[in-house]
Amino acid sequence: MIQRMLAVSLLGAAFVAAATPARADNDAVHFFSNIHVSPNATVHDAVCFFCSVNAEGEVRGDIVVFFGDIHIAGKAKHDVVNFFGSVSADDNAQIGNDLVSFFGMIRLGENVSVGKDMVAMFGVVRAPESVTVGRDRVGMPAWVVFGPLIFLALVVILIVHEFRAYRRRQYLRGYPFPPRP
Repeated sequence: MIQRMLAVSLLGAAFVAAATPARADNDAVHFFSNIHVSPNATVHDAVCFFCSVNAEGEVRGDIVVFFGDIHIAGKAKHDVVNFFGSVSADDNAQIGNDLVSFFGMIRLGENVSVGKDMVAMFGVVRAPESVTVGRDRVGMPAWVVFGPLIFLALVVILIVHEFRAYRRRQYLRGYPFPPRP
């Protein structure tokens, strides 16, 4: 038994010694705390959960935000992805690859360039004609999903209401109405 424990311990120590440490070359990962990239600063990746990213400088990697907003005044060299928030880009801002927004709004200023695709799923895009997108613009408005869901919910509510009214009429049928004096 002791030999097995010693072998497992030595094997674990060998794995720990051989493991390479994770590197984050100037990454910014925050929870509940906003990320601000000043005009003369650079950041590799900016990842934010329940907070916002304000990129006035250069972001060399990706910008990913969950439940927050993204504001780009400078350059984002790779992808910009946002879930449940808004993406805004000032005039002459640059996004190197894709711009993706789920359940949010995209507002772009004059002469903004998106290197590859711009995708707005279940949201709204406000962009002037001077915006350049390298490949495809894909947009699916929210009513495509929520319209049928609302219709289905109204049908279920109507069925439940009519069933309750029917049961109420059956229940009251057994009692004399109005009551006898």
